[in-house]
Amino acid sequence: MRRQTATSGINPAGSSRALRLDPLSLPLSFHAHDTRADGGVRKIELHRERVVLHRAVLGMRMAINVRVSDFLGVALRGLDEAQMLVLAHRDPSLNIPLCVSSDHEEIATAWQMWSDILALPLLTESDDHEPAARRRRHNAIRARRSKFLMRRRLGNFDNTETVHRDEREIIARD
Repeated sequence: MRRQTATSGINPAGSSRALRLDPLSLPLSFHAHDTRADGGVRKIELHRERVVLHRAVLGMRMAINVRVSDFLGVALRGLDEAQMLVLAHRDPSLNIPLCVSSDHEEIATAWQMWSDILALPLLTESDDHEPAARRRRHNAIRARRSKFLMRRRLGNFDNTETVHRDEREIIARD
């Protein structure tokens, strides 16, 4: 695996180089800005099939493994004087910056390359969706019958109880 330079992620102080990741040199490992993480930085490992996000929140370190197919697409977002390519996810905290440039030709070429390599659709700002509402969780096991009940034979509900009329009841007693 080829190492990336320190300027491929968060730029060091005084650096004028913008974020530009090369889609042809996957897998990539870089640092990106994360407001909720400790130190404001998260480490991202980008592969063709998956993305791994490493960050620490309140001292708890975590690694989030997300399939590339779970992302919505490669989104183009406009900044003040530049444009930015983002690997867009329905959870905005999982969005990954790919490229920042003020050159429209360069950003269009990179946009198409990232989309082709990751096999994701091209998205524009108008395609951006609201964050999805939190899924309502259902207890999948609650509706199932237990294994014990699965072994039991069900009664015959078609026959009503047999009634014996005009017969004497025989009771065995000690």
